[in-house]
Amino acid sequence: MAHVELSLSEVFVPAAGASTEPDSDNFGRWSATVSDADEPCLLIDADTNVVAISAAGCDLLCLGEPDVVIGLPLLDGGLRLLDFTANRLELTEQEIDKIPPLLALSSGRLARGLLRVQAATEGAPVTTVDAVSTPVATDGVVAGSLTFFSAV
Repeated sequence: MAHVELSLSEVFVPAAGASTEPDSDNFGRWSATVSDADEPCLLIDADTNVVAISAAGCDLLCLGEPDVVIGLPLLDGGLRLLDFTANRLELTEQEIDKIPPLLALSSGRLARGLLRVQAATEGAPVTTVDAVSTPVATDGVVAGSLTFFSAV
């Protein structure tokens, strides 16, 4: 039986007097930050296309160079999501909807979970990562999600 772990956090409430006006260029700034980050991280848009990924993120997930991944759908051909059984079966569509980057998009909240991933290339290693995702808003609407990864 497949096993997926995840968690949701409470909604962030800004401090009294803090501006709650949406920043229309928020998504663009996160894209630039992720592209230059030393940490393994990923930014996807609302359509689950990769907008930015750090070089460390590509290395951890065995995806090659960032330029090759940017613009592609997160789960179309480049990355396999596996369950935690000894058989290492691919996750079902219902389970995939619960991975942190997609859960942050659909729920509009912080999401965290362990993922077992493998690049779609022959003989690629299987890696277990801890993923923490947060929704990224533009003009008050969830426009994507930002995910940080850590090898387990």
